[in-house]
Amino acid sequence: MVDFPIPNRLRPQVVESHFLPGPSEGTVTPVGSRRLNDIVQPGMHVTIAFTDATRACPDELLISQLFIRLGALGVALPDVTLLCATGLHRPMTSVEREVKLGRELAARARVVDHHALDPASLVHLDDVDGLPVVVDRLCVETDVLIATGVVEPHQYAGYSGGAKTVVIGCGGEETIQATHGAAMLDQPGVRLGSVMNNPFQQFVRRAGERIGLDYVVNVVLDDTGRMLVAAAGEPNAVHDWLVERARTFYETRVYRPAHMALAGVPAPKAANLYQASRAATYLALADNTPLLPGAPILLPAALPEGAGQGTGERRFYEVLSGARSPAQLVDELRRTGFPAGAQRAYILAQVLMHHPIIVVGAEHPEVVRACHMYAVADMQAGMALAEDLSRQSFNMGSDEPLNFLIVPDALLTLPRLARA
Repeated sequence: MVDFPIPNRLRPQVVESHFLPGPSEGTVTPVGSRRLNDIVQPGMHVTIAFTDATRACPDELLISQLFIRLGALGVALPDVTLLCATGLHRPMTSVEREVKLGRELAARARVVDHHALDPASLVHLDDVDGLPVVVDRLCVETDVLIATGVVEPHQYAGYSGGAKTVVIGCGGEETIQATHGAAMLDQPGVRLGSVMNNPFQQFVRRAGERIGLDYVVNVVLDDTGRMLVAAAGEPNAVHDWLVERARTFYETRVYRPAHMALAGVPAPKAANLYQASRAATYLALADNTPLLPGAPILLPAALPEGAGQGTGERRFYEVLSGARSPAQLVDELRRTGFPAGAQRAYILAQVLMHHPIIVVGAEHPEVVRACHMYAVADMQAGMALAEDLSRQSFNMGSDEPLNFLIVPDALLTLPRLARA
């Protein structure tokens, strides 16, 4: 949990999610009235959109079960396409594909990576809520469309899962850019943990219906990847049902504001700065965050991929590293807009305006520093720097106690400051 010494002058508070024992492996609860045997007939072609390597979804288990059920309904293996929902991330490597799907499934099934920048592989449907719906043609040129997904806290959708795997993960650049631009992200309801009255979530749901997403299998996981609960059925009903349960696991109260914080990053998000920085933004931008303005955030992450290798990751780095300052970048991007992928730079810059971020143990410290963050070799150096920055920010003496918030998994924990 906390494997580094904490000085007596710091008052630590460790905040973790409340994970309860989950179901036996493979237990999936039907939600709503829609069943596979209602929509699948023998000889049909089925496309299953599944999460990419950046999502810790147990797709091998979920898709293997789907294949068994589809086979019983008369759908043969050659009639199923597995579509990896990469969004603007890079395609999976062969090793990642085997890890994700299992060696047998990866070898025997037809597996295709989505390409958001390839016009020939995309279809432009009618706009929804004034936003373009551009999606992989494999999602519409099929008899039945199914998606897997993980319901967990999400910066824009409130909670991920539901139709997001298809609408965003299999969306074209035009859709991704429209949903991740300042006009969308600046709307009050678009924030971590918010589902009701969230324009981003509303678009995802309506676009999923327009695309024709028939059925989803979604899970809620703990910090080890163990399945806590799973459900299958109509996309929106499944999402609502699982969000209600996910809140009891992920959301927790904090009773004192924090002068400094540590935002833990689990694998695979610690692979690059684009993904790892989510931990800092989740903590800083959540509703009722316990972080005081000016509180530094420690971010332990090795970042072996540097900023990241996908199109979105490269755009994120180019935009953020090319800015004179976070404040200048936020102002500029609000005026000029930005390409899909650069929304991470926009969100992170808003955090950096109020919270110094100290990345600990990065293999590419030059990437971190280019993005207006501190890079230190180890936690001891990070703690010392965070304390110095905190005392300067709050004008506190060297002996005054600092409240130190520690969130071992900041992507799966939503600390909320309890109101007096």
